[in-house]
Amino acid sequence: MTGMTLTWQRLRDLKRSEFEDAGDGWHEVSGRADADRGKVDRAMTAKLRETQKSDAAEAALKRLERLSRNFQYVHTEAGLIRTALNGLASELAGPQQQLRQALEDARNLKFTVHEDGSVSYPAAAGETLLGKKEEPGGTAPGSARLPLEAPPLTEKPGLPGGGFNPNPNAAKAQAIADRIARAVRSAADIDGRYAQALSKLKAAGGLDVTRATLEDVFRDTDAVRTVAGRYLGDGIPEDKSPAERKKWWDGLTDEQRQEYVTVVPDLVGGLDGIPSAVRDEANRNHLPVLIDKLESQGGDDAQTKLAALRGIEAKLNEPSKVPMYLLGIGDEGNGRAIVAYGNPDTSRNVSAYVPGLGTKLDGEFVDDTLKRGLDTAKGAQKYDESSAAIVWLGYDAPNFATVVSTSNAEEGAPAYNQFMAGLGATNEHKDPHLTAIGHSYGSLAVGTAAQQDGGIPGADDIILLGSPGTGVDRAEDLGVGKDHVFVGAADNDPVTKLPSGQQSGVGLVAAWPLGGYIAGDIADQGDDDLYFGKDPASVAFGARRFEVDDGPRPILELGGFDAHSNYFSPERDAVSARNIAKIVAGAPESILTAERR
Repeated sequence: MTGMTLTWQRLRDLKRSEFEDAGDGWHEVSGRADADRGKVDRAMTAKLRETQKSDAAEAALKRLERLSRNFQYVHTEAGLIRTALNGLASELAGPQQQLRQALEDARNLKFTVHEDGSVSYPAAAGETLLGKKEEPGGTAPGSARLPLEAPPLTEKPGLPGGGFNPNPNAAKAQAIADRIARAVRSAADIDGRYAQALSKLKAAGGLDVTRATLEDVFRDTDAVRTVAGRYLGDGIPEDKSPAERKKWWDGLTDEQRQEYVTVVPDLVGGLDGIPSAVRDEANRNHLPVLIDKLESQGGDDAQTKLAALRGIEAKLNEPSKVPMYLLGIGDEGNGRAIVAYGNPDTSRNVSAYVPGLGTKLDGEFVDDTLKRGLDTAKGAQKYDESSAAIVWLGYDAPNFATVVSTSNAEEGAPAYNQFMAGLGATNEHKDPHLTAIGHSYGSLAVGTAAQQDGGIPGADDIILLGSPGTGVDRAEDLGVGKDHVFVGAADNDPVTKLPSGQQSGVGLVAAWPLGGYIAGDIADQGDDDLYFGKDPASVAFGARRFEVDDGPRPILELGGFDAHSNYFSPERDAVSARNIAKIVAGAPESILTAERR
């Protein structure tokens, strides 16, 4: 259709299946290129690297790497052509159906549709001031200036210029002519957009995939996304449950799934209910786009996030005995990153850790917060190899100015519960063992999630670390049974002794950290009231407290917050890290317990 003047006859007779068939052909090309790339990487490059060590072998490896890049380029570009053709066929369905319905209505009324789209109507009796009168027939032209959207049904169709024709057929013919013109204009607009995108999907002769070529892939993907994003996005069940999304995803063809992962990876990369391996692939595809976006922005915030994204990208490319899965990534708010160590879909035991105060997408998150997830996974796998651990930065953790409020936890709780429901939907085990972990303010987020209708989906155990309170006064209020709520609270962690506002007479910030540490002991002799409710380590709360290292004292020694940050670290607090690992692995009977406060 591209390159030809579009008429209503061409639109009527258009065989959209021909575009779909062509898309199938490009899909086959894309699949073959991907298979060939796999053969080059596995059967040739890997074997050569394992068996040969010489200058000639290094030269051969470089040629094989170039060949692999070429196959990858063909795979991607052919896939983009396929998506564009499928999107074109899909979007043309609407105007073609509108046209055919208009032609059917004209046929039923015995109107005549002319080659130019005008509609002739017969004579009919019309109402005039002098009574009924036979009014002559005529022809209604379709307007080329009509808006693409039809007017509301409450509006009565009129005649050009707002005139009145007493022949009742006149308005009907005008409405049909307008519908024909609107359908043709809409189809022409769609055709033009896709023609522009397809024209960009060209490679120079003598293909050699360079950095410039890879940048061209990003531009090509963006071009196809621009035109086909609506076609793909309309099908995503965003308002459904994770289980329903999983069912939707399973019902797609391999071709359709690849379109989502390649063209609109940001739409499925963070979609709870989609398999973890798919989310990982989608987010890895989207990561360079995010990096490119932030590179073009100024300001400290963008540069901080950019450095973090580059750090995550480097970690993804590092070899590791514990595979890393990128389950979510974004630059909204303080930044988003959901990272799993171990496959959450194939592991019997899965934990999801919510970090707290001050956590954002920055260098500390990459170097320290992610290490907590890796340490948890490694530790749990010592007790059950089928274990995975997740770091969930899917909300805006508060800073010092906003930490006194529960709003961040309230906003993050629904997203966390959706994520946990997604873990249950995609896990291949009938009843996986899921553990929710909250550290610092993250324990309030977990506690808030537990108070939502139905509690935290699938959660069997809850671990609270360095908690200033959870928003509830009893462990049983967290929905998993008090014997399944575990608490790590270092005696020298000032966050676990922050008084409530009523006790201190001042806000949390004013009491932080030493003022709160002292005032808490004076004002609350029972040591069981914190800023966000009962102390989870207290007798009154009723959870199972486990041993942790006390850490340095916050008053007499330097490094007052070390005790608050050591819980996950096998190097700095081996007993706490070991206890966390045992709970995550489903072996809590062997943890070392501690007396409640």
